Amino acid sequence: MNKENFAFKIGDFTCTAISDGSLTYAPPVFPAPTAFLFPNAPKGILEQVLHEHNIQPEHWTEWISPYTCLMINAEEHRVLVDTGADGLGPNTGNLLQNLQRQGVSPRDIDTVILTHGHPDHLGGNTTLEGKPIFPNARFVMWKSEWDFWTSKQSEQIIKEHGMELLLSIAHKNLLPIQDMVTLVDNESEILPGIRAIATPGHTPGHMALTISSKDEQLLVIADAFIHPIHIEHPDWYAAIDAIPQQVVNSRRRLLNLNTEKTVVSAFHFPFPGLGHILQKGEEWKWQPILKVN
Repeated sequence: MNKENFAFKIGDFTCTAISDGSLTYAPPVFPAPTAFLFPNAPKGILEQVLHEHNIQPEHWTEWISPYTCLMINAEEHRVLVDTGADGLGPNTGNLLQNLQRQGVSPRDIDTVILTHGHPDHLGGNTTLEGKPIFPNARFVMWKSEWDFWTSKQSEQIIKEHGMELLLSIAHKNLLPIQDMVTLVDNESEILPGIRAIATPGHTPGHMALTISSKDEQLLVIADAFIHPIHIEHPDWYAAIDAIPQQVVNSRRRLLNLNTEKTVVSAFHFPFPGLGHILQKGEEWKWQPILKVN
């Protein structure tokens, strides 16, 4: 397996996890990893869990997060889920070159689904000149998410730290596609086999997806869970989660939608971000997989 593209099948759909690169989260730009990812976790329990994951809390000074987008060949449609973080950091913005390695040009994409409005998920929508990078695509976003980023709502919820950057990237990448976007406000099929799932909390209109073909299912959780430890402790929200109680509720709903046969795609988990969520009693655990049959 290379670290740029990983192809797998879900029924008749051919899917590819595509790396956009990674970003290092560390002070002074971001809080320390424990404060960024698990600010409400009890310290003693958190330290124990980190040790179980071979993480030494006292030495965990930075978190390097992969950014993994998803392409789906769904019959006659070529779908891209999220567009990465072009320009956000020195190791981001690799989506286009990794698409090209698959023989796919931006003009081949006919549907772009944006799970939410953070810079690492829509930063590849437009060029520096504000032109759509995927000129033939219909963009799909949850209506409340679009409204949040294109109105004054975001200024009332986003913390002052980082607000200017978040808003500027959202406006740069959303406003130029406003005539290309379809806004959804209910759980329905975006395309045959691809269904929108409301999972607010990380952002007000965060959206997950189910991808179904034949008897197989892929659950795209996007940023509902940011770190594998969030699977084990869904009540531990992240500092970047805008509405903590909602994200906890959305996580529990996704866990209830999951079965042990469901393949799960997570944007920030180690590449290719694919695995199963295993349940034992009232507990869950992330089991990464390197190959999907």
